[in-house]
Amino acid sequence: MTKKKVLLIGWDAADWKAMHPLIDAGKMPTLKKFISEGVMGNLATLDPPLSPIMWTSIGTGKTADKHGVMGFTQPREDGSGIQPVLSTSRKVKAVWNILMQEGYKSHVIGWWPSHPADPINGVCISNFYHHSTGSLDDEWKMAPGTVHPPELADILAECRVHPEELTANHIAPFVPNMEKVDQTKDQRLRSIAKITAEASSMHAAATWIMENEEWDFLAVYYDAIDHYCHGFMKFHPPYREGIPRELYDFYNGVVEAGYRFHDMMLERLLQLAGEDTTVIICSDHGFHPDHLRPIKLPNEPAGPAAEHSPYGMIAMRGPNIKRDELIYGSTLLDITPTVLTMFDLPTGQDMDGRPLLQAFQQKPELKMIDSWEKVEGNCGMHPVGEKQDPWMEQEALDQLVALGYIEPPGDNVQKTVENNARESKYYLARVYLSKNDYANALPLLEELFAKYPDQSRFGLRLANVYLNLGRIAAARETTDKSIIESEKAQVQEIKDNYKKQQEQLEKLKQEGKEIKEEVPELPDDATLLEQIRKNNRPTMELLQGNLYLAEENPEKALEHFNKAKTANPRLPDLHINIGHSYLKMKQLQDAEEAFFKALEIDPDSATALAGLGQVYIQMRQFNDAAETLMDSVGRIYHNPNAHYFLGEAFYRLGRFEMAAQSWEVAVTQAPGLRKAHKRLVDIYQRHLNEAMKSAQHQQMIDKIVEVPEQGAAPASTSTDKNTLGTILEQANVKKLAGISPEKIITIVSGLPRSGTSMMMQILQTGGMNLLTDTKREADKNNPKGYFELEAIKNLGKDKSCLAEAQGKVVKVIAQLLAALDKGYHYRVIFMLRDINEVLQSQQTMLDKDGQENEKLAQTFQQQLHRIQVWIRKQPNIDVIYVKHQDVIQNPLLNIEQLNEFLDGALDVQKCAEVVDVDLYRAKGK
Repeated sequence: MTKKKVLLIGWDAADWKAMHPLIDAGKMPTLKKFISEGVMGNLATLDPPLSPIMWTSIGTGKTADKHGVMGFTQPREDGSGIQPVLSTSRKVKAVWNILMQEGYKSHVIGWWPSHPADPINGVCISNFYHHSTGSLDDEWKMAPGTVHPPELADILAECRVHPEELTANHIAPFVPNMEKVDQTKDQRLRSIAKITAEASSMHAAATWIMENEEWDFLAVYYDAIDHYCHGFMKFHPPYREGIPRELYDFYNGVVEAGYRFHDMMLERLLQLAGEDTTVIICSDHGFHPDHLRPIKLPNEPAGPAAEHSPYGMIAMRGPNIKRDELIYGSTLLDITPTVLTMFDLPTGQDMDGRPLLQAFQQKPELKMIDSWEKVEGNCGMHPVGEKQDPWMEQEALDQLVALGYIEPPGDNVQKTVENNARESKYYLARVYLSKNDYANALPLLEELFAKYPDQSRFGLRLANVYLNLGRIAAARETTDKSIIESEKAQVQEIKDNYKKQQEQLEKLKQEGKEIKEEVPELPDDATLLEQIRKNNRPTMELLQGNLYLAEENPEKALEHFNKAKTANPRLPDLHINIGHSYLKMKQLQDAEEAFFKALEIDPDSATALAGLGQVYIQMRQFNDAAETLMDSVGRIYHNPNAHYFLGEAFYRLGRFEMAAQSWEVAVTQAPGLRKAHKRLVDIYQRHLNEAMKSAQHQQMIDKIVEVPEQGAAPASTSTDKNTLGTILEQANVKKLAGISPEKIITIVSGLPRSGTSMMMQILQTGGMNLLTDTKREADKNNPKGYFELEAIKNLGKDKSCLAEAQGKVVKVIAQLLAALDKGYHYRVIFMLRDINEVLQSQQTMLDKDGQENEKLAQTFQQQLHRIQVWIRKQPNIDVIYVKHQDVIQNPLLNIEQLNEFLDGALDVQKCAEVVDVDLYRAKGK
C-alpha cells in the first residue's frame, strides 16, 4: 500500500485574479499544469484579515476566539511592554501536533506564528528563521528556538540567503531598467532583494528537509507575495492617477515577477514531493490587483490589511483528487479537517471547518471526534505563554513595524500596552461578528466606543450591531455620536499637522536654508469642518440610508443612497443596498439594475449575486435565479439564506432533489431557519416519498415552535399529557455554556401571580444577589415581599437598568421579556402555574369577581404561547420552566434540579426551607 503523504504550501495573499492572466499568458506553467491535474477554487477568508490570525486558523481549523492568536502583538504578562504573537500564544493543537500524536512524521517551515519552533517529531523552523539583520559581513545570528531539533540549527542556518548575496541578475526580472534607479533616494530595490532573499531562505530549508528527512506531512509558508503586493501593487498595471509616472515605469512588473518566482519554486517542490503525494496550495486572503484596491489606507493599526481581498485561493492535486474541476464554498477553516481526512483521521467537533469532500474522486468516510484537545499524550507543543528571549522578541517587533502592521512602540510603555489591548479587543469583537455572535461582540464594542469615541471604526461597527439586534434608536444615536467625534478628531489632526509643518519650516529658516514655498494659511474650524463633511458625505449618506432600510423604509433609504451615488458612484456596498431597497419596493427591474451595477464594480461579490438571485425568483426567471445563487454560494458558502433561495429556485424548476439538498444545507448552517424546515417537510412528503425525513423536519419545527402549556415543567416528576418533550429537551440545552457568571443576568419571569415572588425569595435565601428596590412594600397579598425593581416596568423605553443586573437576579413579568436588550446573556426561570389559579389570585388581589376569567384565560394562554416561542428562538437565553405546584409539593427535588440549571449557585437545603405551603391559597378547581 502506498504511503500517504501530504504537502501543504502556503502562499500569503495569492489571488486568482492576479494569477489567471499570468496562467493564460503561459507565465506560470507549473501552476497551470497543477490545476489541470487537480481542483481549484476560491478560499473565503476570515475577519479580521490579519495573517497571524488566519494562518493559525488554517493550521487548526478554528476561529481566533478558540485558538487565541489575536493579532500581530500582545502585551507581556508583567505589563512591561508588548511582544510579538508567538507559537506559545496558540491555545490549541495545530494539525502537525495532531499528526504527531497519531504517529505521523511532520515538518513545518516558517508558519506564522511558529516561534519558538514546536518540539514535534520532525523538523520545525520558525517564522523568524529568514529575517536578516545587519550586513553580509556581520555575524548573522539565529535566535534560540528558531530550529527544532536544535542539532540541525547550524546546517539549516547555512541554507539562509542574505539580501546582499543577490546580484543584479536576481533583481533584473523584477525591475528590468534597475540601473536607472537612484538608490541613494529610492530604497525599493533593497526591499525587493530582502523579500526575495527571505523567500529563497524558506524554500532552501524546505527543499533540504524534503531531500534529507523522512516525512508524512510537510507544511511550508511563503510570505513574499504579500510583501511584494504591499510594496508594489500600487504600480501594478493599469496605471492609476496619482502614481508618479517614473516610479510606475520602474516597478510595474514587480508583482508579476513575484508570482513567476513562486511558480518556479513550486516546480521544485513538486519534483521532490513526487506524484504519490497530495499537494495543497492555499492563501489566507487575496490582494486586490485592480480598481478595488483602496487609493488611501485607513489611518489605523493594521491599515495595510484594507488592501486584502476577501478571497484567497486553493488548489489541490494528488491520488483520489478530482482532475481539472472547480470546487466551491471553501474556507480557511476547512484546510486542517481536509488534511486529517487525507490521513483517515476524524475532524474535531469543536473545529469550525469541515473536510472538502467535494474535491475527492472517491469520497472518504467522514469521521468525527469530540475534540483533539482531549487526546492525551505528547503532541509537540510548548506550554502556553512560555517565556521567550527578549532579543528575539525585539527583532520580531522591528520587522512588524517595518512592514507597517504596527506602530513603533515608542517610549510610553503604558500607552503602548493600552493600545495593544485596545486592538486585541477590537479584533476579538470582529471575530465574534463574523460568527454572528452579537451578544459577545456588543460589550466589547460598547466598551471600546465609550473609551475611544473619536475612533469612528468602533462606533460604526457598534451601530451595525445595534441594527442587527433591531435597536434602531441606539444605532442612530451611536452613528450620530461617532460622526461628530470623528469630525472633531479630523479637525484636530489637520491642525496638529499644520503645527508640525510650521515648526519644520521655522527650523529650516533658522538653519539658513532656502524656503521654496510657505505653508498655506490654515482655514478656521468651521471651514475645515465643511471640507471634512464634503469629503465624508458619500459615506454619511450610506450610513443614513442603512438606518432607514433597517426601519423598513426603503423609499427614505433610497433618497440617501442616491445622494451617496451622486457623490461617489463606486462606493463599496452602495449598489447592493440600493438593490435591496428596490427589492423591498417590488421594483424588480430597478433592483436588477442595481445588483448588476454592484457586480460591475466587483464581479466576485457573493452578496450582490445572492440579491440578484432573489430578484430573478420574483421575476419567475428560475433558471437564472438558480445559476446566480449557485455562483453566490460558490464564493461564500456559509450563507443559509442564499441556500434557502437556491432551494426555492430549484423547486420552481421541478428539481426537487436539488431543492431538498439546498434546504438541508440551509438548516445545517441555521438550524432555527423554520421556513426551510417547512419546505423540507413538504418536499419529502409530496415529491420525494421520504416520509421519515419529512417527519424528522416536522419534529425540528415542533422543537422550534411548540412550547409547554401551563401544566408542563422540566422540574416535575409528573407525566402530565400536556408536557411537550420536545421543548423540554430544548430547554435543557445550555446556550450560554462557557459564559462567565458575572456576565449573565438571571431573570425570574412568568405571568403576574404565578409564583415569581416566591422564586425570588428562594434564590435570595440560596445565596444569589437580587437587584431590587424598596418602592413596593410587602402587603397581605405578598406578606414576604414583591422583590421588584421599579425601573423594569419601563423596560420597553429604557433598558439602561439592565447594565447593573449582570451577575444578579431581577424579576421581569412575561409580557416584558421581548423588550430585553439583546446584547446581554440571560438565564430565565419561567414560573408556570395553573391558569385558573393565576386568575383567581389576580382577582383576589384586585378585589374583583371572576366574570371575565374565561376570556382572560384565553388571552393569557395566547400571550404565553407567543412569549415562549420567542424565548426558544433567542440565542442568548437559557430557560427552565418551573411548575409552581411542584415546588410547593416537593421543594427539595425541584430546587435541586433548578440548582443544576444555575450551575450549583444555590444552597439547596436553605432554599427548600423557605417554601411556605400556607401561602398556596389560590388553588385551582
